[in-house]
Amino acid sequence: MKLNHPSRFAVVTLISLLPVCALSAETGHDQSAPKKTVVSAEDLATVGERIRQTGAQMREDLKEARARLEARKAQQEAERKQEAERARQQAMKEAAEQAEIKELKQRQAKEAAQAQARREIGLKAAQAERERQMALVTQGARDEQAAKERAAKALRDARKSSEVKAFADESQKERAARALREARQTAGPKAMADDGL
Repeated sequence: MKLNHPSRFAVVTLISLLPVCALSAETGHDQSAPKKTVVSAEDLATVGERIRQTGAQMREDLKEARARLEARKAQQEAERKQEAERARQQAMKEAAEQAEIKELKQRQAKEAAQAQARREIGLKAAQAERERQMALVTQGARDEQAAKERAAKALRDARKSSEVKAFADESQKERAARALREARQTAGPKAMADDGL
């Protein structure tokens, strides 16, 4: 606690007057009386000593008050620094968490996009495979139908020439047999079984 210079002077003056007032009360003299009091040198020395002691005590109290004030300021400064450090660490922690969350979201979005792309590629590949299979089945059915038609034609031709002349003409019979063999090889035995031939 810091006192102003004029207030210190007032305190010292009041303290110095106390012994004089106490001395006059002890002697029973009335201050309002116009009598003069004689102050001895010993009383003045005692008062001077008290003033010195009071001044020394006041200086000591001021030093202690100043030291307490400085200690309080230092403590407040340390607390303020600790609070600032805690706030800085909290901000860094929150920033790290935000960055981690952002990175996680980006990774998840990337994985989702990759999964979607893989699904689309898989669907396109499956569709292409189905189309290829359908084309093969269609082509196989066409080939099988053509083979059946050739075999039927060869059989009809062979039946038409089954007359006596046909037996004499061996080359036409051989051609029909060859056409039948080719049809069987192309379409397989199943084609001939389906036709009932």
